[in-house]
Amino acid sequence: MSYETALKISDVVNDIHRKKYLLPAIQREFVWDTYQIERLFDSLMRDYPISSFLFWKVEKEKVNDYEFYEFLRDYHERDQKHNPKANITGEEEITAVLDGQQRLTSLYIALKGTFAYKLPRKRWDNDQAYPKRKLYLNLVRPAEDSDFEYEFLFLTDHEAQKNDDNNYWFPVGEILNLKEPGDVSEYLTEYVFDDYSKEARKFANKTLFKLHNIIHEKGSISYYQEKSQLLDKVLNIFIRINSGGTVLSYSDLLLSIATAQWETKDAREEIISFVDEINNIGDGFNFNKDFVLKSCLVLSDFNDIAFKVDNFNKTNMLKIENNWERITNSIRIAVGLVSSFGYSRETLTSNNALIPIAYFLNKFDARDNFVSSSKNLEEKAKIKRWLVLSLVKRAFSGQPDNVLRPLRKIIQENGDSFPLEKIISHFRGTNKTLIFSDEDIENLLYYKYGQGFTFSVLSLLYPSLDFRNLFHVDHIFPKSQFTKSKLRKRGISEDDIDTYQEYFNYLGNLQLLEATPNIEKLNKDFDLWLNETYPDYNDREEYKRRHLIPDVDLGFENFIEFFEKREELMNAKFKEILQGTKNEAEVEKLQGE
Repeated sequence: MSYETALKISDVVNDIHRKKYLLPAIQREFVWDTYQIERLFDSLMRDYPISSFLFWKVEKEKVNDYEFYEFLRDYHERDQKHNPKANITGEEEITAVLDGQQRLTSLYIALKGTFAYKLPRKRWDNDQAYPKRKLYLNLVRPAEDSDFEYEFLFLTDHEAQKNDDNNYWFPVGEILNLKEPGDVSEYLTEYVFDDYSKEARKFANKTLFKLHNIIHEKGSISYYQEKSQLLDKVLNIFIRINSGGTVLSYSDLLLSIATAQWETKDAREEIISFVDEINNIGDGFNFNKDFVLKSCLVLSDFNDIAFKVDNFNKTNMLKIENNWERITNSIRIAVGLVSSFGYSRETLTSNNALIPIAYFLNKFDARDNFVSSSKNLEEKAKIKRWLVLSLVKRAFSGQPDNVLRPLRKIIQENGDSFPLEKIISHFRGTNKTLIFSDEDIENLLYYKYGQGFTFSVLSLLYPSLDFRNLFHVDHIFPKSQFTKSKLRKRGISEDDIDTYQEYFNYLGNLQLLEATPNIEKLNKDFDLWLNETYPDYNDREEYKRRHLIPDVDLGFENFIEFFEKREELMNAKFKEILQGTKNEAEVEKLQGE
């Protein structure tokens, strides 16, 4: 391995554009955010070292022996996170990047590409939630943030047009077109000098010439080059430089090893595309490669399921590769099943909870119609109850392997039926118990709107709902009516206003309601909506029974009594469901039946 003459950023970026630099399959994907890219450019401008790079020179005779990927050019948080596979001709040697992908991708995106991340409080499936942004530099004043000297920001084109006395946003990629110092002077004369103060002009002149020097003149890319053509040696180098810290996640490293050891499939492509597939089931999920890799270890019945290099040896990887179709089918069915229970990315609070379900389905040799078939209703009911109990009790917090191992063993030893009672019995008395005490049940009432666990808690109360229809967590008394100004207009006393605002987001004012009725309900007062929606007395009483509505005045002014009575009703119902306590009489009494 030799230390080479440092390269200019403009040359490296242009070579990336021409696909002279590629990424070996053992590399992970791009994970930096805009802040890290902005900080990288501030460091360059301040002459801070950005560490050396490690390149692998692959001779043209060996190019077709390996898989390579292109650099990501335009990052999109939802639609474009994966590196495209490189089309290799084998007619010339290439340079593969072993260390420095994040920095080089950041340089390319900043100078030639775009970065689109989701705006806060926007739905992930809203195309307008991901505006394209480019890197800009404020030429006329230093950064206000004390951690930065120069103000680099990713902005939309619209945001970048908001120039004033304190801001002139220069598109950083434009520096590639200003190849000579004279080009820099002409740009400043045309766009900056006539409109800004002497101090601003001085700062702009110094800043833009500094950027020109960093990109076009200074050798900023210091690198080592490995010339060995032996993959084992290159893999060992890659592991050595990436396993000493936390920059590279361990699952990324393990995926790299799996990629190098699979024989007929491309592990990276298979796993990443499968993650995308299962994330698009139903209303969408948030699985990642860690989940898939852990599932592979569990479903392959390896004794040790920990994330460590020894478990990703050649023998184990080939077993996973040979069983890949069966493993992925079991996971796919499990995700579909959980989706049919009403879960999605917002409400599935532990991805690891899917793994025992997938293991059971794998052992059961479940077919694609398992989710829709009426022949497995009892099994699906037991799986759903176990899932809800596990999520509500947070059974997979802490060390999930300590839960996955005994769960797998219990499923192994219990035929073709999901062993719900034996699982409950096994964990009884441990910190992973699925048994609910009176205190546990009381604590359920403290879940609030917007919390991931709230859906699971509410779903306990609706065992017969067909969750293949979309259900919303709905405020019974509409939340829009609980502002102080609206409460005062309704004549609610000042003493009660704080109580109204404290109560309205808790479980006692929440229900599961199908999407269409929920949309129609909007901001109507509950008593008015109830009478309009269910004009028939029997239908209205059935709704109240199903949603545990107490027999009290349902007017808005009586919200406090309604809430407190409903909490009593829910507490009794939870005891009946979770402890087997027969509280039908109490429930009927509270509902006034």
